[in-house]
Amino acid sequence: MRISLNWLKDLVDIDLSPEDLAEQLTLAGFEVEDIEDLRTWADGVVVGKVLTCESHPNADKLRVCTVDIGEAEPSQIVCGAPNVKAGLFVPVATLGTYLPTPDLKIKKAKLRGVPSAGMICSLTELGLESEIDGIHSFDADGVAVGGDVRPLLGLDDVILDLTSTANRADALSMVGVAREVTALTGAQLKLPTTPKLDIPSGKDIKVELPDSEACPAYIATVLEGITIAPSPDWLQQRLIAAGTRPINNVVDITNYILLEWGQPLHAFDADALDALGKKQPLTLSVRLAKAGETLTTLDSQKRELQEQTLVITANDQPVALGGVMGGEDTEVKDTSTRLVLEAALFNSLVIRRSARSQGLRSEASARYERGVNESQLETACLHALQLLVDLTGAKVVAQQRADHRKSLERSIELRLDRVNHVLGKVKGKQGEPTDLTDKDILPILKSLSFDTTPTDRSETWTVTVPPHRHSDIEREIDLVEEIARLYGYDNFCETLPAKTELGSLSSQDTLARKLREAFRAVGLTELIHYSWVKPEGDEQVVVVNPLLVEFSALRTEMLTSLLNACQRNWEQGNGALNGFEVGQVFWKDGEKLKEARAIAGILGGDPAQGKWMRTANQDYAMTWFEAKGLLERVLNQLGLSVTFQSDCPDERLHPGRTAALLSQGAKLGYFGQIHPQVQQDRDLPTVYVFELNLDLLLEQLARLQTKSTLFSTYSTYPAADRDLAFFIPTDITVAEIEKVIRKAAGGRKQSLLTAIELFDEYQGEHVPDGQRSLAFRLLYQACDRTLTDEEVNPIHQKVRDALEKQFKVSLRS
Repeated sequence: MRISLNWLKDLVDIDLSPEDLAEQLTLAGFEVEDIEDLRTWADGVVVGKVLTCESHPNADKLRVCTVDIGEAEPSQIVCGAPNVKAGLFVPVATLGTYLPTPDLKIKKAKLRGVPSAGMICSLTELGLESEIDGIHSFDADGVAVGGDVRPLLGLDDVILDLTSTANRADALSMVGVAREVTALTGAQLKLPTTPKLDIPSGKDIKVELPDSEACPAYIATVLEGITIAPSPDWLQQRLIAAGTRPINNVVDITNYILLEWGQPLHAFDADALDALGKKQPLTLSVRLAKAGETLTTLDSQKRELQEQTLVITANDQPVALGGVMGGEDTEVKDTSTRLVLEAALFNSLVIRRSARSQGLRSEASARYERGVNESQLETACLHALQLLVDLTGAKVVAQQRADHRKSLERSIELRLDRVNHVLGKVKGKQGEPTDLTDKDILPILKSLSFDTTPTDRSETWTVTVPPHRHSDIEREIDLVEEIARLYGYDNFCETLPAKTELGSLSSQDTLARKLREAFRAVGLTELIHYSWVKPEGDEQVVVVNPLLVEFSALRTEMLTSLLNACQRNWEQGNGALNGFEVGQVFWKDGEKLKEARAIAGILGGDPAQGKWMRTANQDYAMTWFEAKGLLERVLNQLGLSVTFQSDCPDERLHPGRTAALLSQGAKLGYFGQIHPQVQQDRDLPTVYVFELNLDLLLEQLARLQTKSTLFSTYSTYPAADRDLAFFIPTDITVAEIEKVIRKAAGGRKQSLLTAIELFDEYQGEHVPDGQRSLAFRLLYQACDRTLTDEEVNPIHQKVRDALEKQFKVSLRS
C-alpha cells in the first residue's frame, strides 16, 4: 500500500524523517520496499504569471512569453503549448531546475533565434498524469507569484511503498498504519471526526440478509440532490498519492474512505435501481448466485455467475458482485442525482471464493478477504455521508440496515513466564542478558490498544483484544509476537544452544543416496516430475481447489510420466531416455488416503556410445536381458539378490516379457517391456520400465546392513566344470532350476558348487512341443585343494537326480 506521509501526519503527530520512519516500520514487520520523494519532481518550479504572449517570428507553433516569476525582471520564455495566453498563472521551471520525468535540466537557450530563460510546464512534465494537452494553469485565488508550486500540486509529499503480512488486514488503511506508528513512536493518534447525522428510516427501501454468515451487516443510505463534478484538489491529490485515479466526487469519496478506514463502500444510481427493481418498495438483498444468472460488471465484462459467487440484488435481480465489483447498469453517471450508498460486511472466506470463481480481484475484495474492522462500519459510513453532503450538495433522505453481527469481545490470558520462555533473554541497560518484566510488556500492549487486567495469579493478565486486531490476535502466542515486534528484535540476546552436534543423515536417507548413486553409476539420469496428473480413475486422490484442471489429481503410478518424458526426448531427436525417478505415489483405499514412496525407471535405445563398429544401416535396440542385467547390477551392487517371476500388473506392458521382482519372499515391484501397441501409438523404440516399492526396498537393504560381512579367501586351485543339457517345459523358470541345482549340491555355504551359468537355450526342430533345450555349466572348486573326479562326480550326480525327480527332465548330457 502506498502511504502518503502528509496524509499520515494528519492522523498522527510525528516528526520523523521518511528514512527513519521506514526503518521503524520495517523492523516492526511492515516492509517498506521503496521511498518515493515527490519533492524532487518539481524542485525549482515556481508559480509564474504570463504577462504577454506574442507569436514567434520564425515559427508558427511557438509563442514568445514574458512571465513574472517574482524576480526583479520578468523572464522571456518560448513556449509551444497551444493553450498558453496572457493572464494565466502557470508552473515555471527556472534556470538550473532538473525535471526527472523528461530527464531535462533547464538552461538558457535560443529557440529559432529567440532567447528563452525557463520553461512553462505541463503536469506530465512534472511527473503527474493529465488529460490536458498543454500547460497547466492555476486558479488565481490564493496563488502567490514566485511561490513554490509543490504544495499546490501535492508534490510536497513523500510516499512509502509498504507491504504488510497477510494477517494484518488493518494495515490496508491509513488509520491502521497510523495506529501502528502511534505504537512505535508514542505519538498522539488523531482519528478523523465524524459528526452524527440525523437520518430518517425510509419506507421506500428495504434490506434483507437471508444468509447472515455471508453478510453479517448491511447499511443502505438514500441520498438526493447529488451534483456530479470533479473532486476538490486536496481529495484528488490524496488519491493520486495512494495510486488511485480520480474519477468524480462520488466515486472519489468511496475510494477515499476505502483508503483511510479500510472499509469498502459502493454507490449505486438510485434511479437505475428503481428501474431494475420494477416494483416498490426497493429491496436490497445479499445471496449466492443462481445457475444461469449473468451480470455485466464495471469493467464492461459480461460474467457468467457461479453458484459460489456472492451477489447484491435489487428485488432479486443481481446488480453487483458483493464485496468485489459493482454492476455497469447501476453505476454512478455524470447525470446521476440520486444515490444509494452501500456499507456492508462480508465473510472473508465467501468473498475469497466469490472473487476466485470470477477470476477477479479488486481493492475491495483484497480487504474483505483479509477481514475488515467490523466496529468501524458505522464510522466509515458516517464519514462518507458527511463528505457527500459537503462535496456534492447531497441530502440524506433515508437509511435502512440489517445487522446480525456477533460480539467482537475476546480476552486472552497472558503469562509473563511464557513470554520469557518463548522469547528468551533480552539486553539490559548495560547489555547484560535479562528477562522481560511487566514494566516492559504492559506499556507495549497499551500502545497497541490492548487492555490488561491482572488475574489472581502472579504476573498473569487478562488481555482484551481491540476490534481492529480481532482477525489476527487469537492466542497467547500472538500476544507474545506483538511484544517481540514492538520491543525490537535487535534487542534480544544472540544465544547459541548449550550443546551442538554435527548434522547427519538418517539410515534411510543414507541408503536412499546409495541407491541413487548406484542407478547413476550404470548410466541412468535422475528425473523429477510433478506429482499432479489428470484425474482419470476412481482410486486417484483429487484436490478440491486445483490451480489447473490438468493437474488436479495425485499420481497413482510413475509409468505415465516416464513414458511422456521418453516420448518427448525421442521426438526432439535426443534418443531414447534412460533414467530413473524417486517420488511418491498416492491412492484411495476406501475412505482412507494412502501414500508410498517408489522408485521407477525407463531403459531403451542403443546402449553403445558410438556407431562406428556397425554398418550404417544396422539398427540395434537394447534387449530384454541387457535391460534386466542393468537392474540386477544395481541391486547386486547393494547386496540384494532378486528373482524374477512371470507377472503383468499393467496392461501397458508386454504380457510375455514382464516379471515381478521377488526378494526375501516379498514382492518389490515389476520389470518389463512396453506393450508393442503402446510402443506403436507413441512412436517409441523398444523400451523397458521398472517400478519398485522404495520403502520395502530400503527396509530390506537396512536389514542387510545389520548383518556382518565375512571375508572369504580366493581359491588358488583350478575349478572343475561340468555341463548339463536337458529338455524342460517352458513354464519352468531358470530361477527355479538354479534353486534346485544349488540345493542338491549342498546349499550356498558349504557346497563345492561355486557358479551356475546358463550358456545355451534352443527351441525348434527336434525339441518336443511345449519344451525348450537348456544347457548349464556348473563350476566346482575348493579353497584348499584341487578337486578330483571322485569328489565332483557324486555331487554332480545328485544334481542330475534332483532335476529328474523335481522336473522330470530328459537329460542329454
